[in-house]
Amino acid sequence: MTSTALYLDLLKKSLTGTLFHQEPDSDALLERFMPDFVRHYIRGSAITMLPLSRMDNLQFCVESVINNGVRGDLIETGVWRGGATVFMRGILKAYNIADRDVWVADSFEGLPKPDREAFPLEAKAHSSPVMTKLLNHFAVGIDDVKKNFAAYGLLDDHVRFLKGWFKDTLPNVPITYLAVMRLDGDFYESTRDALRNLYHRLSPGGYVIIDDYGEKSWTYCRKAVDEFRAEQGIDDPLFQVDSKCFFWRRSTGSPLAEGNRPLA
Repeated sequence: MTSTALYLDLLKKSLTGTLFHQEPDSDALLERFMPDFVRHYIRGSAITMLPLSRMDNLQFCVESVINNGVRGDLIETGVWRGGATVFMRGILKAYNIADRDVWVADSFEGLPKPDREAFPLEAKAHSSPVMTKLLNHFAVGIDDVKKNFAAYGLLDDHVRFLKGWFKDTLPNVPITYLAVMRLDGDFYESTRDALRNLYHRLSPGGYVIIDDYGEKSWTYCRKAVDEFRAEQGIDDPLFQVDSKCFFWRRSTGSPLAEGNRPLA
């Protein structure tokens, strides 16, 4: 194993809290998964909720755009403690990449409140005792996320923070090109806002990762993605990372939208 591969493997295991502990089985029954989830992620030392399979996928996508010269920055929308974006910055650092930024987009105040009539499943999940009392709507302050970057020696000028609701921050974000966009906004509107305001910036050969595409019981994330792909005539194949996470690669024959304008 090369020194770069060794560093990234250690970084990945540290961020996921799996250096000395086994991660929860995301495909286990809810009654078993939730106690393990709370113990490992909420009350444990993990900096990301992503299982190793999704961190491996993220590494594959970032290394792919590096090796294939796909231009653009990296972004995650919905970052929690920042672990996935710390890993993105770590990959760029390991490969001595100095011409790409990592964008860290989040409200840093938790999940937005869904419209109860339009999105009943999401509204029910948002107001549930587990979400309100135990998970605190996944709210982590921006200063805490910055501390996590600093703890790994990865807080520098190539890490850019976007604080606020996606509908407010993403339309005018100063990004020209993206190479990897990882969407983890949980809900329909957050997913839609990210796709509409970022996809036109994605370079051909770049990747879109949808963290919750396979979730059905509490979110309409899949509906937002399917509608967007249909509206834009996107037929690039979706690939499965695990039971919940899917991704696709933008066709190399697809040009960027003219003028970098948000997609209607």
